Amino acid sequence: MLYSINPVNQQYNYSTNGITKSGMVKNAPCKVMFKAGNTSSVETAPISGTQSYPAIHTELRTKDEKEKYKYLTANIDKSTRKELNKLLKTGILLNNDSNDRTSVLDNLYKIATTPRAQGLDNNVILKEAIETISNPYLITQQFGDIPQEYQQEALKRYAQKHPEFSPETTNLIQRGIANNNVNLEHSGTCVAASIEFNLAQKHPAEFVRFAESLSSPKLSVNKEIKLNNLADNVLDAVWLLNAFEVPFKADNYNSAVLTFAPDKNAVLRAQIQNSHRDPGERSVIDVLMQSTLMQVGSQQSYDALTDTRGGKFNQNDKGLIEFEKTFTESVVEDKNKISMTYQTVDENARITGYETDFNTMKKQIISALTMGENVIIGYTQTDETNKIINGHEITITGIKQDKNGQLLFICNDTDDDYSGSIVYTEDYLLPKIHHAALPQSVVENDVNIVENWVEGLKSYKEMKRQAA
Repeated sequence: MLYSINPVNQQYNYSTNGITKSGMVKNAPCKVMFKAGNTSSVETAPISGTQSYPAIHTELRTKDEKEKYKYLTANIDKSTRKELNKLLKTGILLNNDSNDRTSVLDNLYKIATTPRAQGLDNNVILKEAIETISNPYLITQQFGDIPQEYQQEALKRYAQKHPEFSPETTNLIQRGIANNNVNLEHSGTCVAASIEFNLAQKHPAEFVRFAESLSSPKLSVNKEIKLNNLADNVLDAVWLLNAFEVPFKADNYNSAVLTFAPDKNAVLRAQIQNSHRDPGERSVIDVLMQSTLMQVGSQQSYDALTDTRGGKFNQNDKGLIEFEKTFTESVVEDKNKISMTYQTVDENARITGYETDFNTMKKQIISALTMGENVIIGYTQTDETNKIINGHEITITGIKQDKNGQLLFICNDTDDDYSGSIVYTEDYLLPKIHHAALPQSVVENDVNIVENWVEGLKSYKEMKRQAA
């Protein structure tokens, strides 16, 4: 994993370029991380809350639903048909908690029966969508290799942004640099992959709506959001949207319709994965979704070919910083998310203390889980001097207790080569959490909340001052 510091505003970039093949964090004690499926001695911690959920429907009720289901079952293989039936029996298939109230079934049918973007196959996207919402832990940030027949096109596109390089060059050093920059194994999309996972697990209808629209010929998806979920003042919310360069239309003071889209090189990587995907690599949907979310967070500056980004809020070319991550989560979920920074870090990237005690940190995370929310966190690793050397973004999805009463955090890591949950003990994970995205209602009584636009404007002005 690579964890890099922004020297201007002391925010951190989250990207992962050094995961071991076993999926363990480098230098982390093996005892702190284990497969959730092996925790037979763990009991679920009691959680209560008043969170309301969409009504669950497990039977096909209308003629339209029955016809769509029949069509899908006739056009998928046996294993995928089994997953589709499971989605029906668990209420996921008829879930319509999406931005436009379309259901999972509606959008799966649309994937199957309407054109996909050039080079993308309806059956591939359909199978991926069904498998992913059946098991969101399949989502990964692992890039796929570029087959030989695509190498020249990839190098040609690389040359468009790097004029010092020509695909026809005989300079072995230049060619080696270009090859290394486009033939990636690990990516810095852990933030985007975590948000994608959260969408698939908590909002399956919206996830499939995104997948359908992003893989369609228009290669984009629209989303209507409430402006007060970005800022209390509508002008501040508009400033944020303009600052992040997200295309939008606002016909009133309450809401805006945003347009999200992947970068153009994501389409090439999606076409490759459509027919050359190997085990453990990203799906076509992963490629398009993660590129789109990186575009949102990086002010439309992401390049899926090289996994690099530009943008006005960050001087590093990998990953997303905390402010960018919070904005992306807020607009994708249309919820007021607050990023709580827990670690105190000096100008040398050394952890010097904590902004709050561990009990408060734990209370806030548990409160969010009780509300039915996942909690995406950024955690750090340090050297012997407590200097941050690595960092990563993962998702806390639940809690358990062992027989001794120790709290265990159930987590998803999109970069661990494992399509299931993992578990961290509280005494290991809590000290390592740099920040966590939480609903405003969870933290508003504990801290003086500074709105996201204030932090963004402060960072932007400081970077402009440094560049002057």
